[in-house]
Amino acid sequence: MFCGIHYPRRVRILIAPDKFAGTMSAGEAADAAAEGWLRARPGDTVDTLPLADGGPGFVDVLARARPAAALRTVDVFDPLGRVVKADYLLDGATAYIESAAACGLHLLAPEERDPVRTTTFGVGQLIAHAIESGARRVVIGLGGSSTNDAGAGMLTALGCVFRDLAGEPVPYGGGGLTSVHTVEGQPRTRGVIFTAATDVDSPLLGPHGATHVFGPQKGADARTVESLERAVAHFARTLEDTLGLHGAAENPGAGAAGGMGFALFLLGGSRESGARLTCDAVGLDAKIAAADLVVTGEGSFDAQSLRGKLAAEVAAGAAASGKPCVVLAGRAEIDAHPSLAGVYSVTELLGSAEEAMARPVEGLTALAERVAKEWQE
Repeated sequence: MFCGIHYPRRVRILIAPDKFAGTMSAGEAADAAAEGWLRARPGDTVDTLPLADGGPGFVDVLARARPAAALRTVDVFDPLGRVVKADYLLDGATAYIESAAACGLHLLAPEERDPVRTTTFGVGQLIAHAIESGARRVVIGLGGSSTNDAGAGMLTALGCVFRDLAGEPVPYGGGGLTSVHTVEGQPRTRGVIFTAATDVDSPLLGPHGATHVFGPQKGADARTVESLERAVAHFARTLEDTLGLHGAAENPGAGAAGGMGFALFLLGGSRESGARLTCDAVGLDAKIAAADLVVTGEGSFDAQSLRGKLAAEVAAGAAASGKPCVVLAGRAEIDAHPSLAGVYSVTELLGSAEEAMARPVEGLTALAERVAKEWQE
């Protein structure tokens, strides 16, 4: 129930979800929720606003919000060195890049997930193309990566060479970082200003860092997590000592996208909330002000959701405008929050996570219909 809120009249609903990772894009999720809501309350006005927080969908959301910008398609290497096509957005002198387009987990089959080998080289290729196309500022959405190489591949594509004790180039991937002995060359960035649009505020190292928190979902078992942590720590020390820049590893967001945030900080980059950036770009605050109820959602609503992810950003905007907000999630580890009027999950509705994953669109549509019925009770 909605904390005693009663709206029998026709109302305006804003449905503004993130992607449901592994099952639905943000657009598909918004459409499913809208269909379910209108089944229960056909007289309501429903506005859909797919969003992103830096991970998959980041460029698509911004492209819809900036129709005059140019969408560029580039052939780059995927996490395992295969050629794939990846888009970025060039809006005047600002380029918007989605790192997952080149190194995303979605580019790999489950059996291919291996952060010891996966590389961010393709992200560097996207950056280089944007720079050569005239970009003076590059905003990189970090999230949904399959990598744990602390941005080493990206830096290699931009002109750095990492060599081992014998003078040989080290292998791509997080596993090769342990053998980095010297750094040659300089990143060819032409003085571009970098912004890391992050979906998390994790540091590079430690129990809340890139490897320990995100390594397992990228294919690392417990032993691999520990070896990768040591490799990343060695790489970070080597780069900071070589460049004379210390402290980047501790910065919030350094652990984003397998440590790519760390590499961007070494390039002089700053951090910005990916969720806030996209929300501003699409005019979320004005759309919230025009709504009676805000509905957001994501695949998994958990503790990480409250650390800079999109659902928390939407909820905060709704609270600031005095509008109730509910979350529709694939699964929910948090069932209540002071800024929310309700939290609902497809898993609870369908009875199991397996069913929720097998029938995501059907499940979210049915969940939205149920919530809409409660809204009018």
